[in-house]
Amino acid sequence: MSIKVVIQGAAGRMGKTLIRCIQEQKVTGLKLVGAIDLWDVPDIGTDAGIAAGTKEAGVKMSTDLAAAAPDADVIIDFTSHFGTSGNAERVAEWGTAWVIGTTGLSDEELAEIHKASEKVPVVMAGNMSLGINLLCNLVKEAAKALHAKGYDIEVIERHHNQKADSPSGTALMLGQAAADGAGLDLKKSQMDGRTGHPGARTKEEIGFHAVRGGDIVGDHTVLMAGTGEMIELSHRATSRETFAIGALNAGKWVVGQKPGLYNMKNVLGL
Repeated sequence: MSIKVVIQGAAGRMGKTLIRCIQEQKVTGLKLVGAIDLWDVPDIGTDAGIAAGTKEAGVKMSTDLAAAAPDADVIIDFTSHFGTSGNAERVAEWGTAWVIGTTGLSDEELAEIHKASEKVPVVMAGNMSLGINLLCNLVKEAAKALHAKGYDIEVIERHHNQKADSPSGTALMLGQAAADGAGLDLKKSQMDGRTGHPGARTKEEIGFHAVRGGDIVGDHTVLMAGTGEMIELSHRATSRETFAIGALNAGKWVVGQKPGLYNMKNVLGL
């Protein structure tokens, strides 16, 4: 029996990629039952599969999450920070499993997600790819070995020119992994870019630098610079299918899990 999936943010880049991957069975055992987005997107009322550039899905793009989600097995959400957090209470009431790829959530918005996870199983990750989640493990170990020896840590991320938040959710994942390895508090250590005369770099800083341009899918590098040498740990995404397939596998995994907040390491068994 297929797992019934609702895509929230269906008219966006990731939403359409998710729909194509379901329709083309890049991940088996899933059935699209809802494709939801805002009222002002041009695809509303059209078949979601056709809008995504693949075969007909028999599901029209809609604005009504409440019409599709309560009977679905899982919602996969790539929307906006206010859209995701704003739906948290309703998702908890419906009892629908939830996969969240939205980034840029504030502490208050994250608190809404945590509250929902007391009632439903939620997978939330800034990046759904296997490679990035493995990279986080490598970054943590490298930071553990090198930071105490005087190596400075910087995170550089590059994305397309339509990305709204900065630093990216993936950059923050990598920064958190580095902070965990180095024994630092990321909230206190995070330095977003440098301009003017910020002074000499402190040992506790983890710098974040964002590049926006063209159609870059996602490039991330964690740089660890010591005296006389530099180590770079990098990941480059060449297709959004990498993230979509990860999110769909998370959707399969989370259905049937106990209420709680999970991440991709749980999904991937890392």
